[in-house]
Amino acid sequence: MELDVVIVGAGFSGLYMLHRLKKLGVSARVYEAGPSVGGTWFWNRYPGARVDIESQEYSYSFSPELDAEWVWSERYATQPELLRYLNHVADRFELRDEIQLGTRIAAAHWDEDARRWTVTTDGGETVSARWCVMATGCLSVPKGDEFPGEREFKGPSWHTSRWPEAGVDFTGMTVAVIGTGSSAIQSIPVIASQARHVTVFQRTPNFSVPAHNGPVPADVAADWAANRAARRAEARETGFAIRGVAMGDTPALEATPEARKAAFEARWAYGGFALLGAYNDLIVDMAANRTAVDFMADKIRGIVNDPATAEKLIPRTYPIGAKRLCVDTGYYATFNRPNVSLVDIAEEPIEAITTAGVKTAAGEYAVDAIVYAIGFDAMTGALAKIDIRGRGGQRLSDAWAAGPRTYLGLMTAGFPNLFLVTGPGSPSVLCNMAVAIEQHVEWISDCIAWMGDRQMGAIEASEPAQDEWVEHVNEVANGTIYPQANSWYMGANVPGKPRVFMPYIGGFPVYRDKCNEVAASGYAGFHVA
Repeated sequence: MELDVVIVGAGFSGLYMLHRLKKLGVSARVYEAGPSVGGTWFWNRYPGARVDIESQEYSYSFSPELDAEWVWSERYATQPELLRYLNHVADRFELRDEIQLGTRIAAAHWDEDARRWTVTTDGGETVSARWCVMATGCLSVPKGDEFPGEREFKGPSWHTSRWPEAGVDFTGMTVAVIGTGSSAIQSIPVIASQARHVTVFQRTPNFSVPAHNGPVPADVAADWAANRAARRAEARETGFAIRGVAMGDTPALEATPEARKAAFEARWAYGGFALLGAYNDLIVDMAANRTAVDFMADKIRGIVNDPATAEKLIPRTYPIGAKRLCVDTGYYATFNRPNVSLVDIAEEPIEAITTAGVKTAAGEYAVDAIVYAIGFDAMTGALAKIDIRGRGGQRLSDAWAAGPRTYLGLMTAGFPNLFLVTGPGSPSVLCNMAVAIEQHVEWISDCIAWMGDRQMGAIEASEPAQDEWVEHVNEVANGTIYPQANSWYMGANVPGKPRVFMPYIGGFPVYRDKCNEVAASGYAGFHVA
């Protein structure tokens, strides 16, 4: 089969990419490993799974009609509602005929003579395409086999990102939950409401703020309906592309302790990521950041009844925001339940999974079931699973052996006509992903149209432009608190992965304007032929 464009992945990125390319009149096909569209919102269906950005903002904006007709039922949409939304998008824009489900891409090799990509599926099908767009997602490859003996356990076990479609009934079970990242923080309160007992195994505590979730307030829905375009525009002018995280314009340390407490309380009461925007220096000044850390510590102590448990739940080894802030519904209060206990595996490390449960340095915890909430091989994991070879047969895994290198997070030198949606070196996971995705998809589709209008055959990032951009990404990151944590932003959660800060923290408006400038100048920093 010959196509103009192969798109890998049918989540938010892949669906919009296909829609844009169909409007251009080019032939495109999406290949999706799962049995449904939805991407992360198909796979991540663990108990309590929901978006951590308000539904009104975490949605497509390219179609005012779509925006107006879809009514969100909750402030923070659940996984089932988000999956219904993406299925609605696939139907509304008649995308299904160009989507091939249940098909994993195994390899993509650049043919220098033909100036095309040869793409091979896991079933052996071969497709030739001029362009290849990787819409594979930033958090789509779960970590696994992290503990010795995992396959020896006699009871059922699940990874939060590969949850059974039929769900799990924990009634009467004793359950081990390993991990305290976002998936665990969302799922633990739900599991604890069903199970006989839940033992949470925590290596590193996370900062978590309340969602204050519920039905979308009538006044918010009315305001959104009346001012949709303006609200979207306001979000896109904030650093995180989220209205709720609009940055305060004063430094934390210039405020009195009373004023700071009031500002943090107001943001806490609003909920979600808003806390990080209380002052303009929380992510660049460690002393300022400490004021937010102290506020969070007091909040945890005020919620958790047992002082020893509260102290274990307070992060002490990194600044707030350096790991993705979690958004929860009743997480800390769950540790007040008599059927929930906390094990600090920094104090008693997990030695093995046994036939009966979890063995730590202090003893064995017998359980009926295990939930692994141990995270993802973020940003690069999905690409590493594909045998991608560019000019001269160079493997992408070799080109990125010391860490991912891109120009603008969009392309990599030596890999012509290979686009990355929200790739390393772009804001991606450090802003509203819906906004980041739309900006990338529109830039990529405009580039393909520009190339077609000029009958150009190939485009790729130049080495000098890529080197300069990578240096800039690192320089900006090093001026913030982000590198101070062993986070998945740094690849630190995957043994052997290079420690490199992968997303761009310079702010969405700055990044967007740079991309627009590059395109307007005839794609400066790219080789076009």
